[in-house]
Order: sequence, then C-alpha cells, then structure tokens
Amino acid sequence: MKAMILAAGKGTRVRPITYTIPKPLIPILQKPVMEFLLELLRQHGFDQIMVNVSHLAEEIESYFRDGQRFGVQIAYSCEGYIGEDGKLVGEALGSAGGIKRIQDFHPFFDDTFVVLCGDALIDLDLTAAVKWHKEKGSIATIITKSVSKEEVSSYGVVVTDDDDRIKSFQEKPSVEEALSTKINTGIYIFEPEVIDYIPSNQKYDIGGDLFPKLVEKNAPFYALNMDFEWVDIGKVPDYWHAIRGVLKREIKNVAIPGIEVKPGIFTGINVAVNWDKVEVSGPIYIGGMTKIEDGAKIIGPSMIGPNCWICSGATVENSVIFEYSRLGPGVRLVDKLVFGRYCVDKTGAAIDVQAAALDWLITDARQILPQENSQSLKAIADLLNQGS
Repeated sequence: MKAMILAAGKGTRVRPITYTIPKPLIPILQKPVMEFLLELLRQHGFDQIMVNVSHLAEEIESYFRDGQRFGVQIAYSCEGYIGEDGKLVGEALGSAGGIKRIQDFHPFFDDTFVVLCGDALIDLDLTAAVKWHKEKGSIATIITKSVSKEEVSSYGVVVTDDDDRIKSFQEKPSVEEALSTKINTGIYIFEPEVIDYIPSNQKYDIGGDLFPKLVEKNAPFYALNMDFEWVDIGKVPDYWHAIRGVLKREIKNVAIPGIEVKPGIFTGINVAVNWDKVEVSGPIYIGGMTKIEDGAKIIGPSMIGPNCWICSGATVENSVIFEYSRLGPGVRLVDKLVFGRYCVDKTGAAIDVQAAALDWLITDARQILPQENSQSLKAIADLLNQGS
C-alpha cells in the first residue's frame, strides 16, 4: 500500500534547530521523528512511500535513501531548483500541491493512500482507520483527536455533523467561539479522486485550500475521531514536551535508548563520568562519548547528546543539550535547550551565544579554547543565568 510523508516545510517555528536540521530529522533521543513514522507505516502494510522534500532536502534523502534499511521503498519529489551558486533553492508547492506534482509526473496514487505530516510522533491504528474510511465511502478523511475546551485555541478545529461529515473548520478559535473540541492531527486518508480537486503547477495547501473546496463541493468528506497518542513537534515548546514525555515514559511508543546504569539514568557507550563525584537525578539520557567532569550536576528530565563535555560546577536541569556542546565551569542551565551556537528557553526565545559573546561558556566541544579566566567566566555565567 502507498503513503506520503509531507517533509518540504522549512520548520520556521522550530528554529534554531531547523537552520541545519530539517523537521523530519529532528531527533527524539537520537532517532529522527520521521523514522518513527516509517515504522508505523510499515507495521500497517504501507511499504511504498513518497516523500516531498525542499528545505535541506539532501539531508533527508541522505539519511533515508531508498528505504531499504527501514523495510520500505521510498522515493522523493524535490520541490525546488538548483540556483546559480550550485545550491538547491527550495520552492515548496504546499502540501496539496506536492501531491498533485507527483501524480502529474506519473500516476502513483492509484488506490486508498495515507498522508502524514513529518513532524509528529503518533501511535495510531492505521488499519482500523482505513477500514472505517472505506466503509464510509469517503474520498477524504481527517483523523481527529479530542482535546479539552481550554486547548482548542492552539489547534485547527474540525466541525462535523452527527454522521461525522465535515461541515466547517476553525483555525485556532477562542475557547468561547470554538464549535468543537475535535482537532486536525495532520493525518489524512485519501482516495485518488481527491487529487482531481487540486490544480496543477501552483502552490496549494491541504488544510487551507483543498479541504474548504471539498466542503464547498459537498464531497463525501469525513472526520474519524480516535483516541491515540499524538505528539506534535511543530514548535520548540512541543519538542521540549516530547523529550520530557519520552524520558518520563509518558510517551509509550518511544523507548529510551542506551543502558540504564542507575534507576532512571540512561547512557550511550563510553561515557566518561565518575558517578560517585557527580550529582544526578533522573530521568536523564547521556549520549555516547560524552564527558561529565567531577562536581557537575544533572537533574532530570534532561537529555545530553553524544560527544558533549559538561565541565566541573556546571548544572543541567530540565534541559536538552544537542551533540558536541561544551558547557564551561559554572554554567547553570535550567529550562534551556542548547543547539550549536544557540541557547533557547522553553518558550522558544533564543540567544545567539556567539553574537552575545557567551561562547566562552557554551561552545562546540571540538573547539580549542584559550586559557580560561575564572573571574570573567563567572561574570558571563551570571549574565547567562539571568531569568533562569
């Protein structure tokens, strides 16, 4: 069976991570989110998967290639062109436009197919969903999920009649204005006929353009509300929530990798640490070839990526540290995400530590640093820790 993963977006709401990592490759404890989607699709018999790519397309294609090692077949539809400087210029066609481009190239979608957004962790019975879709005689089905009334303003809301037929949509309505608590999860089941509603050679969105047209044309268009695990990582706070959820074992379908060296303390291989001389409390994950100096403090839920260096006196609490990050002496990171040259709080507000002259304390672990001056380091540490 056939499926499509939408992977062409720039992921602007997950910056700075998506400056260098496309959203489908954002790691959930070292495993790209799109890999979890491939596992789900394969589990339910979807083994021919089309992926549209644009932003950092080569990164996605280089990692997943033709899908052999994931037990599926993958092909890519690249939305963009090579510029005069020899670099790929992304020119995304929108989620629906990407589907149309593939079908115009050569009819690929010849039976019921599933479309997934490439930036969510889901644990869904796709087999049951497809069965319901076919029995309903639907040409398009949105998988929805119920949330509390207080949460509706963060999502796109789907309004249906008593027969689950879709009547209208509300984009992030206020609590008072919301007509439903069913939200669009970005999981769709389509019949090939739905592609006839999408114009060729133009940018066209599934949610903003295609779905309103289906309602207008009174097409057999339904919503299936299901109770399942769905963790969106469309924004930095969402990503933060996902990492915390995995570490606290609230997200059931993602295992914590590595070896459990102490209760709630997981590590990759060859981590350099003297457990008797550091203060740790789980849940935490520490990647392989990371060094934790004596006197450091790690308080969970926290993730420290591979090849990091946490110096003596540094504190990491409720934080996410990406690979090759070096935290100097006295750094106190609370509720922070460190990615390359950026330090981000859990609301998504970022500090460019290099531009702010803070790269003495947060830097690349591979960088050779000049002799550190303890007084200047303390002053910078105090500045960094303001507001923690």
